[in-house]
Amino acid sequence: MVKKVLSYIYIYLILLVCYLPILYLIVYSFTGATILGQWSGFTFKLYGDLFNNKEILTALGNTLILASISSLVSTVIGSLGAIGVYYMKKKPRRIIESINQIPVVNAEIVMAMSLTVMFVFLTQYFFQGKSIFSFYTLLIGHCVLAIPFVYLNVKPKLTQMDPALYEAALDLGTTPTKAIHKVIIPQIIPGILSGFVLSFTLSLDDFIVTAFTRGPGLLSGQSQIETLSTLVQAKIKKGAVPPELRPLTTIIFLVVLTVVLTRSIYVMCKAKNSKKLPNSHKKRRISLNETKN
Repeated sequence: MVKKVLSYIYIYLILLVCYLPILYLIVYSFTGATILGQWSGFTFKLYGDLFNNKEILTALGNTLILASISSLVSTVIGSLGAIGVYYMKKKPRRIIESINQIPVVNAEIVMAMSLTVMFVFLTQYFFQGKSIFSFYTLLIGHCVLAIPFVYLNVKPKLTQMDPALYEAALDLGTTPTKAIHKVIIPQIIPGILSGFVLSFTLSLDDFIVTAFTRGPGLLSGQSQIETLSTLVQAKIKKGAVPPELRPLTTIIFLVVLTVVLTRSIYVMCKAKNSKKLPNSHKKRRISLNETKN
């Protein structure tokens, strides 16, 4: 009994340490005080200031556009790559899976510097010294970061799938493309969705790869692309974090919380329905037997 109580206390302490700073920001997003920790009365002033702050809205727009495009590209490449590797022979499959582990365990700063060196090399020797750093180099950096994680999310669903389904579809006369689209993808769609969400999250809060590979473009126009992470870092260099970021943090947290709760409720309802199915089948069999008798 004592161990159980201590384990609960430990878990709640960990949750408190994790979520207390977020709750602190949420509470102080409803006051007009510019200094965090001072309360000047309940108001939605900071929310109004947020939607009037062009700099933050530009950074938010850049972040969402970049995260959406990079996660879509990464999900397509990572999912198709996982399907291709799954149907390879054992030796080349092991080699590619080992290579895929390198970006996952490697330090992000190494990846960022490697991409920067590659882009500088291309600038000097293939583009006559004209800088190629732009939205596209930033997109490549985020895709390189996310693709291995998409692969790791899709791979378990492939191993759970019956490997004979694809061959059976080919034997029935479908083309390889249709077999992938009609047979394999529906089986691994949960892994694809989780890979998309993970790549979106990785892109949303990435700083190191963004800082090394960004250039002008998107909503920033001719200026360097600012995302939320680079904007916060630039503001911290000059002084305190802008108070308008408190309501933005609250909005992002509430959106994520809503998505997680919706997903959890959907999974719970689906599990309950699947448990009820056998009983309904039993009742149906009994009613059929009664009608026969």
